[in-house]
Amino acid sequence: MLNESSPPQAHADVAQAEAYASVGNVGIGFDILGHCVAGAGDRAEVRRIPEREVRIAGIHGVITDLPREAAANTAGAALLSMRQALDLPFGFEITLHKGIALGSGMGGSAASCVAAVVAANALLDEPLSREALYPFALDGEVVASGSRHGDNLGPMLLGGLVLSTDTRLVRVPVPAEWHCALVHPHVVLETRKARAALAGHYALGEFVAQSANLALVLAGCYRGEAALVREGLSDVLVEPRRAPLIPGFARVKQAALDHGAMGASISGAGPSVFGWFEDRASAEAAAKAMRGAFADEGHAADVLVAPVDGPAARVV
Repeated sequence: MLNESSPPQAHADVAQAEAYASVGNVGIGFDILGHCVAGAGDRAEVRRIPEREVRIAGIHGVITDLPREAAANTAGAALLSMRQALDLPFGFEITLHKGIALGSGMGGSAASCVAAVVAANALLDEPLSREALYPFALDGEVVASGSRHGDNLGPMLLGGLVLSTDTRLVRVPVPAEWHCALVHPHVVLETRKARAALAGHYALGEFVAQSANLALVLAGCYRGEAALVREGLSDVLVEPRRAPLIPGFARVKQAALDHGAMGASISGAGPSVFGWFEDRASAEAAAKAMRGAFADEGHAADVLVAPVDGPAARVV
């Protein structure tokens, strides 16, 4: 992780940063809770240029058909926000290396934002704290999702499990031995479509139950008590409305629970599915079964198994 108190290398005009995948919402924390997952990520190479503009030089990797106009690109929009807010006398040129597919539920758009702002931060005469970079990343994320939410951005910036409000990032402690199994089927589910599925009436009792579950999970993390997480890691608000968009979701979730998951649900907007486990061995066994459940539905899937307390974006 970048030491924010140290100035960048003298006369540096280019920096690269990598931001890792994430599990947004964690089921019970819609738009406000998320954690990063090592094993997949986006990388941004940012060059400091004399022109007071932001431009996209290239996009490579698992997806390349993205907007080249800075204002329409999540990474570009984030750096436009940074340049304007700080009134910088220079600009940035970005080359993106996409390692996370869009529409995967793994924070692909957020990773581009975060990698870009972390790399650009290393080129500032006076680098900012990670928390100070958050508003710029939010401005980038809205380009992709249509809303300002930090459930993916926060954990990518700080690492681990993070509670992200409009203005604040709070890192939540998680036992080091707890692991996540994240299974990504080769199916695309656009974030905007997944959000549209949430339109409609909600009963007050659903909000009460969801709030109670979120409180139990947070308390369980702070106290290191898996029993509290097991009781609370159940999404009664969003999951029932999005599950029909994911082929085989019920079987995949049940495979995680059958292998000892503290809880399992949809990662971000989907279609990826995650489960939390008390140790790595359980997570690995469950991941195999979860991938098998997707295969039974006719969909190949990729698997990531990593600590819930994952790494923050870093300069490379």
